Amino acid sequence: MPLQKLSLDEASNILLKQNLLREIIQNKSTQKHDDLTHEHDQTWSIDARDFDNHTNPYSHITYDSRDIKPNTLLFIKGNFKPEYLKDADKNGLTAYVSQDCYSDYTNAVGLIVTDVRKAMSVLSAAFFGNPQEKLTTIGITGTKGKTTTAYFTHAILNAHSNGKAALFSSVDNCLDGKTYVESDLTTPESLDAFRMMSQAVENDMKYLVMEVSSQAYKVNRVYGLHFNVAAFLNISPDHISPIEHPTFEDYLYCKRQIVKNTDALVLNADCAHADLIIQDADQNGVKVTTFSRIHREEIDENTCDCPECSNHCDIHPYENSAKYPELVLPKYIAVPELQESQESQESQGAQSTSEHCIAVLGGDITNFKDQDIPEYNTIDRFNLKIAGDFNYENALAAIAIAQNAQPDLINNIDALHAIENVEIPGRMEIFEDPKSNTIAIVDYAHNYVSVKALLDFVEEKYASQSLYTTLVTGSAGNKAYDRRKEIVQAAQNRIDEFVFTIEDTNTEDPMDICNDMKSCITNPGVKSQIIIDRTQAIEHSVNEARKRGEQSKRDEDSDLLNVILIIGKGDERWIKHNNKHVPYESDSLVIKRLFS
Repeated sequence: MPLQKLSLDEASNILLKQNLLREIIQNKSTQKHDDLTHEHDQTWSIDARDFDNHTNPYSHITYDSRDIKPNTLLFIKGNFKPEYLKDADKNGLTAYVSQDCYSDYTNAVGLIVTDVRKAMSVLSAAFFGNPQEKLTTIGITGTKGKTTTAYFTHAILNAHSNGKAALFSSVDNCLDGKTYVESDLTTPESLDAFRMMSQAVENDMKYLVMEVSSQAYKVNRVYGLHFNVAAFLNISPDHISPIEHPTFEDYLYCKRQIVKNTDALVLNADCAHADLIIQDADQNGVKVTTFSRIHREEIDENTCDCPECSNHCDIHPYENSAKYPELVLPKYIAVPELQESQESQESQGAQSTSEHCIAVLGGDITNFKDQDIPEYNTIDRFNLKIAGDFNYENALAAIAIAQNAQPDLINNIDALHAIENVEIPGRMEIFEDPKSNTIAIVDYAHNYVSVKALLDFVEEKYASQSLYTTLVTGSAGNKAYDRRKEIVQAAQNRIDEFVFTIEDTNTEDPMDICNDMKSCITNPGVKSQIIIDRTQAIEHSVNEARKRGEQSKRDEDSDLLNVILIIGKGDERWIKHNNKHVPYESDSLVIKRLFS
């Protein structure tokens, strides 16, 4: 239900202000003339008053020609075919927005624009009453960690506001602070986004946390949307393909658009090209807050007896400290507690990670000098339920984001600790097999950096045991072709066996994708096979692990731990094949069934 009425009058005014309107066109009659200029059989104007019913509000907006109802405004985009308008007038089409004129196929008013996706975004916002203005909006971008950071941020703000935070993520959408519905896109189409924002406002939500993909800026899904707080987590090559980003430069440029579309930016001080991102922020008058996770290998002992962890400057040097002091002394840091209990070390299936101390810089670094370093003050120590020390980077980002969005959160430690209870389906889920010395980890890892992080976790977590590691993986079809080689490169010298299988193949033959990945193997010591059926690939990996377990018992090699890594799909209940969503049990549920 729109909160503000959108008419032809208002729509044309909005488009004119945005320099998007070319002209408005409508047939004068159903009779066709030979005049190719259409001066006599069509009305062409940029003044909505030249058309009947120009003040009447539209009742419905859509970008799906199958969803036309009485008094509908239709957005025509993508691979649209004129025959889709066959019954449009009969079904109630009043107007359409398009980059092309369709007056040969409909008598509806045509708003002809320079960019239909931009037009859809600004008109959808108006139709739904600009709900973004009634929410504190938070946008999160980066190559990896968007979903986890979004969930952490949502948990903090939801706890602080007693359930008044909405969430748009690649896993689920939540519009009422408690009900989660599976999503289709990392960032929804603009019309859907503003519709969901409107519903969130009706549900009395105060905050909206959303993932923002590079494609969202590439194809203008978030055009005109200005965030109160944005976060830039990291950047590494991904989504490079003819239908996504032609180059890494284009990928990074699209990601960087979030900087000029926010009031405040939370930035990972360790992010590649962080200096460029700070330049963007300075150019647009955006306040920057930085954060950094201290890695285990960067310290010899537990240095975080805060505020004494001011030695961060020695651990975290930056080549241009005078110009970018916030990259040398980030506002927020997380430092691992290195003294883990023996019980934690011996528990091979525990979904715990080492406790981290999170601290905030206690002084101003505007006039930074190496000899005058402010101290860090402890916020608290945190112990995440979700596995992987790298997730403390996401947790740290979430705390920085939340405190930028709601400054008094610094005093609500209980709300900050809500991150400790976050579990995300299909993200670093660890399962133990009761029938053998086998664990399975289900994760969404799907590129070089995320596969590397997963293997780093496995090697650190289970360093005391002899491992046989199997990676069950595929790769997306028709896009991001470099991922196929990168996944293999990240894993081939660190695992024992690949099992290549179907992922979201789109229109590509899954066998071609698997063979492509297999051809990238250069390590003769790693085994590989192809099992296209994903369920069978997982079942085979479990059965083989159990056989190895039985053999190790006979060989009295009780130290062997079988690790099965199942990546790329997480908890998704479908596989995209031939442009259709084919129902699928989900990696998590397959493992739960096999390990039950």
